[in-house]
Amino acid sequence: MAIVYVITAFIIGLILVLLSIPHVLSVAREKKLYDSFTDDRKIHKQVVPPLGGVAIFFGFTLSTIASTNGYSFDSLKYIVAASILLFLIGLKDDLVVISAKMKLIAQLFSAFMVSIIGNLYFTSLHGVFGIYEISPLAGILLTLFVMVVIINAFNLIDGIDGLASGLAILSATVFGVWFYMAEQIPLAIMSFALVGSLTGFFAYNVFGHKNKLFMGDSGSLVVGLIISTLVIKFNELNIVNSGPFSIHGAPAVSFVIILIPMIDTLRVMSIRMHQKRSPFSPDNNHIHHRLLTLVPHHLKVTLIIVFANAILIVAAFICNDYKFNVNYLFISFIIIGFAVSAIPMLLIKFHKKREKS
Repeated sequence: MAIVYVITAFIIGLILVLLSIPHVLSVAREKKLYDSFTDDRKIHKQVVPPLGGVAIFFGFTLSTIASTNGYSFDSLKYIVAASILLFLIGLKDDLVVISAKMKLIAQLFSAFMVSIIGNLYFTSLHGVFGIYEISPLAGILLTLFVMVVIINAFNLIDGIDGLASGLAILSATVFGVWFYMAEQIPLAIMSFALVGSLTGFFAYNVFGHKNKLFMGDSGSLVVGLIISTLVIKFNELNIVNSGPFSIHGAPAVSFVIILIPMIDTLRVMSIRMHQKRSPFSPDNNHIHHRLLTLVPHHLKVTLIIVFANAILIVAAFICNDYKFNVNYLFISFIIIGFAVSAIPMLLIKFHKKREKS
């Protein structure tokens, strides 16, 4: 019976988004709510409404609430409350632009609601750096940091058609399948409600042509928040889970599930700080910008990146089956992640040398 609720969550999320996007587009066109395209980093020629997050938020929230009815899910109201805050902040940024500082404050406050008020935070590092159980204060501080990083990772990776939604669909699907197998049905429902909502958006974002719309900050911030809560729950459940689906190196595996957004964010922020710029200042150093110079097609670049992350996820689960040390897993996949993110730049340099010669 549980599988029915999970599938229903996916279908409701998908249908709600597919039905709501035409109305969002209609309002956007009537009120001329378009991306301004004053930024040199913009890579679309036509004007496109940045309001996909409205449909995603609507579909995900209603699907999750409806499908978890009858299940005990104490954290849900705090997750929804935090989502509402980030949705509103993101929507304001999509329409009138707000400062990076204001967005960061909103992210911290939403993480505060989930971790402290919602009582959802890390209690163990699973042996990372030789540390297992950690104090509530340390756990809350770590949770705030991790949530803000993940929220920004999905916000920053949202640079070409289908990329942020494609990576989030991949991540939420992996988490959702594991939650279902581990009999954590409310979390599986939430995961697949997100997958369904994002699938509906993906169709319009990638194949919409004249009906295309962007996710916008109202979508990417909420998506990052939901993925971050799934990461925390995945790690916490694997402290006590000793069943057949127990994940030995949960911190490393959960990191790999969102590896490319995380590595790309850490890499570009490091470059910006090295150049004495704000880590939130925009540029063209993201992996998708580099790949576009080699493969000038959004969908192809998106599929390459999502497929690469999927392969690394499979590798992480295989390594987990062999019970490799969690520290070795972490270090190995961080190195692999940075190596993968460097490939486009190396190929660009190689092509430039060939052209000169």
